[in-house]
Amino acid sequence: MRDTVRRVVRCAVGLMWGAATAVVELLCTVLAGLLLLPVAAWPHGRRAVLRPVLAGARRLTELERARLRIWLRAHTSPVYEDTQALAYLACRWALGVLGAVVMLSVAIGLGYGTSWTYLWLLVDDVRNTTVIVYTSLGGLFLLFLAVQGIVGVAELEGKLALRLLGPSHQHALERRIAELSASRAAVVDAVNDERRRIERDLHDGVQQRLVALGMLLGRALRSEDPDRADRLLRQAHEESRQALDDLREVAWRIYPTSLDEAGLRAALETVAERASVPVRMEYGLTGEPGRAVATVAYFVVCEAVTNAVKHAAPTRIVVAVGAEKGVVHVSVEDDGRGGANASGSGLFGLARRVAALDGRLEVRSPPGGPTLVTAELPCA
Repeated sequence: MRDTVRRVVRCAVGLMWGAATAVVELLCTVLAGLLLLPVAAWPHGRRAVLRPVLAGARRLTELERARLRIWLRAHTSPVYEDTQALAYLACRWALGVLGAVVMLSVAIGLGYGTSWTYLWLLVDDVRNTTVIVYTSLGGLFLLFLAVQGIVGVAELEGKLALRLLGPSHQHALERRIAELSASRAAVVDAVNDERRRIERDLHDGVQQRLVALGMLLGRALRSEDPDRADRLLRQAHEESRQALDDLREVAWRIYPTSLDEAGLRAALETVAERASVPVRMEYGLTGEPGRAVATVAYFVVCEAVTNAVKHAAPTRIVVAVGAEKGVVHVSVEDDGRGGANASGSGLFGLARRVAALDGRLEVRSPPGGPTLVTAELPCA
């Protein structure tokens, strides 16, 4: 309920600003028409007039894009032609007028809906109570319809901007092809980086312990002192146990079996249990996401928690996983020292994993903290 009220208030402010800018846009549209009409058949003159007209249209359109982004939460592409900006302004002023009508309806509905309060407070002799009640109910009904109109006009504003300022179909396809090529190359690089990391973990960890184990067993075999041989065998046994732990750690970092066997929630709870600092888990998914989405979500949490414990010295970590409108949201926040490098190997690899699913990864880590890692993963 609180979010709905905030949204309505935010949209109302955006429509009031839009009503004010609609006056300027209407004047600019009429002025542009008057300036272009005499030179419509004169190419050189048309170009000379179009240049300042289109420049002014782009400035007004940028103001509109900022209004849409701040108040109506409508994001449009920054890549558009100047002629698209002029066409957008020529259509947008009508929506601005409609928004002004809606806001006027809100004021009238609010006035009539609350009329009973000041009538009974200010008028000593209120004789026609029925008229007051009906007037108040009619005002409240008008207010209800006007609030619905606020949301509807706000949505129309966003759709108009996307329709007239959005990229053309060909440009959208070209951009999509470029994104797919970049994500494919990123996946290949991520796979190669993962292989190098596995090789490094095996070489520096498990392999070194196995070499030490072989040396201990060889010394025990060559030793003629039973007590010394027994100590060497005990050391070899301890070394084998540590090698097995390292091997399990490497296997767990490659891909946790609990993700397939018990699901994403159990795998994330394992990450929380293995961390050396308290991790609070807020899991809001009602169903199990697809394997690809679950895998990327798991590695986002795992890498973010590992980085926080290793570099930020936090006292607590909060992991939140939820879904909204077909998108899985993952966030990891810690109260550590901050200053995380988003271009580092770990977070950069995560960004490529997320981008491979057409998702988005964002890292906010000011010096002194806190650090917040968020990922948005499209999920059917």
